[in-house]
Amino acid sequence: MSQILGLYNYWIVVFLMMAGFYNVIARGNLVKKLVGLTIFQTSVFLMYISLGKVEGGTAPILAPGFEAYSNPLPHVLILTAIVVGIATTAVGLALVVRIREAYGTIEEDEIHDQDEATC
Repeated sequence: MSQILGLYNYWIVVFLMMAGFYNVIARGNLVKKLVGLTIFQTSVFLMYISLGKVEGGTAPILAPGFEAYSNPLPHVLILTAIVVGIATTAVGLALVVRIREAYGTIEEDEIHDQDEATC
């Protein structure tokens, strides 16, 4: 039982991943879908950071008395991914604004109905 509870960060990753995925699938509002994608993306960040941490490890600076070092590469890659994620979320929100201007709504079903009516 303590082994399962000791991996709480992975349980948080799974919960956030499923919550984000549910928002993307179940919601019709485009902004809520973007929020779901952002939550899902955050869970992936947490997973990579959790995988990069070594228990008992320290920063990879050579010093006497340390034998285990954490790998800094996942943390550096996640910093880049955070910047890219913010940029893509901003582009997604800009697209939602343009869709709102064109269709007058951000509800997926209403946009689909308007497209079907014009065909």
